[in-house]
Amino acid sequence: MRYTQYFVLTRLRADRARIKDEWIEDAVQRPVQKTIQKDGRIRMWTYVAEEQKYLRVVVLPDGETIHNAFFDRSFKE
Repeated sequence: MRYTQYFVLTRLRADRARIKDEWIEDAVQRPVQKTIQKDGRIRMWTYVAEEQKYLRVVVLPDGETIHNAFFDRSFKE
């Protein structure tokens, strides 16, 4: 996986440090929902049973470079 510098820096935050790479990969490979933002970035969600939460992963328009990942408290499937 490739990452933006923004992602690398935000991953250092305590609330994001526990997000595992395999959860991010799962969101990209098998999203439960996928939308495209106006700027072309792609939002993908996956359910993380271990955390009992949905993880939102945002990738750049190339579909590969991870820009953001966080637990989305407002997501409804």
